[in-house]
Amino acid sequence: MQGSTDLGKLVLRVVLGVLILFHGVSKLIHGPGFVVDMLAHAGLPTVIAYGVYVGEVVAPILLLLGIWTRVGALIIVINMMVALALVHLGQLTSLADTGGWALELQGMYLGAALAIALLGAGRFSMGGSNGRWN
Repeated sequence: MQGSTDLGKLVLRVVLGVLILFHGVSKLIHGPGFVVDMLAHAGLPTVIAYGVYVGEVVAPILLLLGIWTRVGALIIVINMMVALALVHLGQLTSLADTGGWALELQGMYLGAALAIALLGAGRFSMGGSNGRWN
């Protein structure tokens, strides 16, 4: 039974890591201009925008490798909460045209990251199931 639990943790880590990393690669290619604009509009220091590289590049790589997995997942949780607050707050109670929650993708990212933070990396990770931050 433990093997299937560890396999489930691996699937969750890899799927979330890859999907968030796509966003990070896009920002590496095109820059964080959108995030800079959103922070400026909110009256916040725009230098914070460069933290998006930690949340969308470094943290997903930690998840994929299974090193400091809980820390990486918590960084993604924070990244998603900031994104929800800055970009999606107006959609919080909205439904999509298809009937689902307008923020279901963001909600799934947030929920998956929180689950990984609570569950850890599992056996199929570079840090191993007994790693201090896994």
